[in-house]
Amino acid sequence: MFANQGLYNGFLAVGLIWGLILGLNSIGYMVQLFFVMCVVVAALFGGFTSNKSIIVKQGLPAILALIALLIVI
Repeated sequence: MFANQGLYNGFLAVGLIWGLILGLNSIGYMVQLFFVMCVVVAALFGGFTSNKSIIVKQGLPAILALIALLIVI
């Protein structure tokens, strides 16, 4: 189970890095928004199905990143 979660988080990290590599254009923003939203949804799902603290530990940084992206757009 933990290996699966690690792989999943690795895919999210690669997606976020890909968005950063694409740069400050509409495609880069869309990729970044998509993967940040995936992290937010994963945090909410984990919080509701497993441990409530996941919402803060995983969700808060993602929500802050989402807000930062929306401010820049």
